[in-house]
Amino acid sequence: MAGSKHATTSLLTEHFRYTPITLLDDIINTVNELVYRAVNAVEEGLLSAPPTVLGFQQRARDENRAPDLDSDGTELYPEAKTEIEEGVHQLETLLEATVDKNFDKLEIWALRNVLTVPDDLAPWVRLEHYRDHVFDQQIEAPTAEAIYQLRRKLNETRKLNAALHAESQRNALLISQLRELTASPLSSDTRYTVSSLSDGSIPLNDTLQRRNPFAFLTATPGARNLGLIASNPTSASHQPLTTNTNFALSQLPALRFLITQLQPKLAAIQASYDYENGSNTLADERKAYVEGRTRRILESRGVDLQAGDRPGRRVGEEELRGLEEIVGEIGRRQEEDEMQG
Repeated sequence: MAGSKHATTSLLTEHFRYTPITLLDDIINTVNELVYRAVNAVEEGLLSAPPTVLGFQQRARDENRAPDLDSDGTELYPEAKTEIEEGVHQLETLLEATVDKNFDKLEIWALRNVLTVPDDLAPWVRLEHYRDHVFDQQIEAPTAEAIYQLRRKLNETRKLNAALHAESQRNALLISQLRELTASPLSSDTRYTVSSLSDGSIPLNDTLQRRNPFAFLTATPGARNLGLIASNPTSASHQPLTTNTNFALSQLPALRFLITQLQPKLAAIQASYDYENGSNTLADERKAYVEGRTRRILESRGVDLQAGDRPGRRVGEEELRGLEEIVGEIGRRQEEDEMQG
């Protein structure tokens, strides 16, 4: 019975967008507000009326009591205000009790006969916003294994969140360190010894280069000429270094394309250069032959050519040519001897 009552109340609450008892409470509160207004109007009317009109003068005569007079000669009845307040209070109490008794009956009757849905009809009632919903699906209760998996996912999510926060802090520290590398030396709190040149540039001494090795990107006239320094440093929207870097990165595909086109041309130029310099091949072969014969003769005479230190003076070009001619003549004679032998 309690379950069906709860289902009916939930259905009516969802339909009206407020509980049924709220409607009845609003009606009772409205009636009580009207009762209070009526009682206040009665009290104000009685207090504003002369006591003689309300019968206080006649009661004083019946009691053979002379009323008090004020400076103007008007009769005073101090008991009139007290009796009016007590009477109004009794009237208010009587009306409140009557309203509560009768509207309690109204509330019970309305909840039983008006603001209700029969128990056998409630399961068949479908509201407008539930028209396209299907309620025949069976909702399975979560198993212990499913709850365990959810807990594991929650723990892993928390670990990932902590790791991401730590990584964010490390990245923030790294960014601050990188900004210090490119910070202007004059903006640092450390005092440096800096001498200004005649052209207005700022030379970076060894201390500045160690502390700010990339300060030339933001502290030299060349950086200003290249647009790496903002004309208005306080402007957050002007970031010349970022703009120039993005522009340079955007030009990389075009540079790769040009390099791809130039590589065949460079190969053709190299081939033509090698063809033009092909006459030097015979001279290189002759030089290699002379060096080989010289090395053989020197080794036959006991000279150690593998030694690192070679005593003697430096041989000039003319002497070298003379030696080459002598070696060549000796080589020819040896060849002739071998042929004759």
